[in-house]
Parts: sequence; structure tokens; C-alpha cells
Amino acid sequence: MEREGPRSASSAPPSSLRWEILRGLSWLDASSQVDRKIISRRTSSHFNMIPRHFISENFSGALDVPLEVRHSDSKRDISVLYKLPVMTAHSLVLTQRMENEVDLKDFEISNQFNIDNTGLLCCWPSEDILAHFCLKNKDIFSGKKVIELGSGYGLAGLAIAAGTDAREVVISDGNPQVVDYLQLNIDTNIRSFGDKKVKAMTLHWDQKLDSCMLSSFDAIVASDCTFFKEFHEALALTVKSLLKNSERSTAILLSPRRGDSLDKFLVKVEEIGMRSEVVENYDPAVWQRHLMFLSGEDKSWPNYDEDHFYPLLVKLSFGDPTEAPFLQTLPGN
Repeated sequence: MEREGPRSASSAPPSSLRWEILRGLSWLDASSQVDRKIISRRTSSHFNMIPRHFISENFSGALDVPLEVRHSDSKRDISVLYKLPVMTAHSLVLTQRMENEVDLKDFEISNQFNIDNTGLLCCWPSEDILAHFCLKNKDIFSGKKVIELGSGYGLAGLAIAAGTDAREVVISDGNPQVVDYLQLNIDTNIRSFGDKKVKAMTLHWDQKLDSCMLSSFDAIVASDCTFFKEFHEALALTVKSLLKNSERSTAILLSPRRGDSLDKFLVKVEEIGMRSEVVENYDPAVWQRHLMFLSGEDKSWPNYDEDHFYPLLVKLSFGDPTEAPFLQTLPGN
């Protein structure tokens, strides 16, 4: 690929701007010095709603995890154990990219498909909150066909598959590299899903969907997918196309405001004929941690910024989202 000279911010293509935003980001787990050195994650701390720790490639069956595949063969990957807060669910083991493991292929794929690589390089604050929320409200997925959009390594989708009675779970991302990790993580944890159907797929929001997918999902979940404004319309249209046109069908998104980004996305939602509701306080444990970060009582996140890090709950539907039967017990209804 031909190298180009420096560009101004105004002339740089969207993919280059996304890479500039991502450069240097890493998630530092305050609970583990090993994690600080190994796992590619967003800077500072996070909400820690799903306990996790790094495990070596030689971990044994002593862990209460029914695995089919232990880890990938790549030396740049590591395995992370996520302890799900559901008595009936096993822990999950996810294979993830190691810190600073970025190569030319990552840039080429980002440019080729006009996608960001956030799912490959970092895990934004909303991801483990979405997994926590879905497990705490697991009854809303009972018997449902569910799809996760922009899933990254698939923590929320895999948590739904392992810890709820969903009928079918599809875990999707627009980056084919990320989808390879998704498939590996599904294979690794396959015995935790019971008899439900779980699959990974590449899904680009700006491409035509297969007819079999149209209006076929009871529930859609996503986290931190509204940051890049150039994807707003495509994301809104994808949600509308995938979701069943029924009062019982709802999309659940978790996303910080990040300036006017979330508001602009909600304008697109309204323009395509869907309804939205935004809930600020949707989970007592998440809200309490948010207040502790804000007040400084919890000093583990010294650069915590509400606008950039605290995810709001966004419910999208064709009718009044406050009247969706299987969401009426949630906060805000």
C-alpha cells in the first residue's frame, strides 16, 4: 500500500481519523498488573460489571468452564475469563488481541471496508455494562431471536447465549477479522449455550441485507455504536430493517452522549420513522458506580468524564418504546 504524506484533520479520510482516535488507547484493569501489560483496552479504568482476569494458555480443567477450544494459535492473542453474574451460567473464556498488536493488514481492512477497528483494538466502557444489563434482565430475551450489532469480541452476545433463554443469538460485526475472533469464541464456549442456536456473521450496516434477515429479530442489542456520525444513518436503517415490525420488538443500545453524537443519531432514528426513549438511570449498581466516579469517591478512574464514558440506555421501537410489553418492567417505563 502506497504511503502518503501527513494530512490535515480536515482532509483525512474517515478511516484515518478513526485510527487517530484509537491510537494509544488501552484498557488498564486496576485489578491485575498482568492485564495492564497484556490486554488491548481503553485508557484508564472502567465499570467492572463483569469480573474478569487473564489466564495462561496452559489453564486446566480446574476452571468451571466447559471448553471445546482453549485458545487460538496466534502468539499475539490471549485468553480472558469472564465470570458471569448468573448462577445458572458458566464463565466465558474469550480470545482477544494482545496490546500493541497492530499490523498493516488492520489498516488495509479498515480502509477496504470503510470500518473502524474499535472491536479489534479496544473495548469501550459500555460493553461489559451491556452484558451485565442483559443478564440482570434476562427474562426479556426468553424465547427471542436476538442479534448483537458491532459486537467486537462478543461479550454481550455470548452472555445472552450462555445466561438467558433466548431462542437464537446472532453476534455480528463489520470487520471480518473481528468475526474470526467471534467464531473462535463461540466455538470455545459452545457447551455453555445449551440447545440454542448461536452464530457469528459479518454484517456491514451500509450494505443490502439478505432477505431472510429482514424483519426477523425480536431484539437487537448494541453498545458504543453511535460514536462515528458517518455511520448514524446506516445503523438506524439496519436496526429498522432487522427488527420485527411488532410492538413486542425493541432494540436496546447503550451509548454515552459524546457531545452531540447520540442526539444526532436519535434524529436519524426519528427521520426513518422509528421511536426512541433515553433512560439515564437504568441499573442501581451501574448508577452508583457512575456517581462514585463523578464525586471522586472512587479514584480508580481519575479521568472519568460523564459525557464520554457514561452510557445511556436507548430503546428503539416502531411504536411507543415505553409500551413494549417485554420491556415494561425496565426503569423509565
